[in-house]
Amino acid sequence: MKVLITGICGFVGRALALELKQTIANVEVIGVDNLSRPGSEINRALLKKDGIRFIHGDLRNPSDVETLPKVDWVIEAAANPSVLAGVTATASSRQLMEHNLFGTVNALEYCKLHRAGMILLSTSRVYSLAALSGLPMESKDNAFVPRFEAIREPGISAKGVTETFSTQPPLSLYGSAKLASEVVALDYGGAFGFPVFINRCGVLAGAGQFGKADQGIFSFWLHSWRAKRPLKYIGFGGNGHQLRDCLHPRDLCALLVKQMGAPEKAGRVLNVSGGAESGISLANLSKWCERRFGPQTVSADPTNRQFDIPWLVLDSSRAREEWNWRPAMNLEMILGEIADHAEKNPNWLDLSNAS
Repeated sequence: MKVLITGICGFVGRALALELKQTIANVEVIGVDNLSRPGSEINRALLKKDGIRFIHGDLRNPSDVETLPKVDWVIEAAANPSVLAGVTATASSRQLMEHNLFGTVNALEYCKLHRAGMILLSTSRVYSLAALSGLPMESKDNAFVPRFEAIREPGISAKGVTETFSTQPPLSLYGSAKLASEVVALDYGGAFGFPVFINRCGVLAGAGQFGKADQGIFSFWLHSWRAKRPLKYIGFGGNGHQLRDCLHPRDLCALLVKQMGAPEKAGRVLNVSGGAESGISLANLSKWCERRFGPQTVSADPTNRQFDIPWLVLDSSRAREEWNWRPAMNLEMILGEIADHAEKNPNWLDLSNAS
């Protein structure tokens, strides 16, 4: 089997490449990346060391995609992963759409040409910003929790948000580009007869992630805490009660392997996350960091930031029922892995945020 991973020099791309090599006998993994993100060259060197073929190319350029070698599956992991992308100075709205939508279209054209299957890595941020922000909330044990008994919105329970929860705009430019990619990918697969899987991922986290405040928040928080860098609770009263769940790429890969082995089951949208068991607020993440690294002062800015939400946990029951899939790495294991990496790589924040 030959597998092409787009965005292979990102955290998720490289992690999936290594896991596929260890999981599938005789698999050939090929990766493409435009090396636009800080830290990409680090992963490029590591991929070479691991014997994984790397091709320098940009999905936004059809000519780069057309010359890629024929494979059996494409894992579409290339994206600008920030929910603030397109509205801040780091990337224009056009650049965001070129990365997160038009690049996917070019990858789909490749799949059409070579009859390759596609697995599109999507995001929890395709769910309605208005619906999520409007959920009645209360704070328990330093974390926001929806008042489920008062919620009339379909597709949500104590297990989290399901695939049937509203995707009605507004989302964010990032979320709308990914949602559009989902629709286009499913229609391409249906029109041209190749399998397409859509996996809406929770927050992916683990050692080696390039930590930034708007991307890789778990890695950013732990590395910053250990290094005594400034940290701030932003929005929602400035208490750090906003909560997200997390998932390790190794567990994501376990599902992808199952999907590539059963292409006849393609065409479904799945939530893929650690669920409520892996959820933690920033305030409680700080308590974890204090126990591991010692005390640190966190400042506060109560002003809400555009597109931020107080709570989001994905319910992955459909993936468990249809694929007998569940994460093997729990929250404590993921945080411990990141903390170990932070202690071994004290300059990691400088490497991953270099301009």
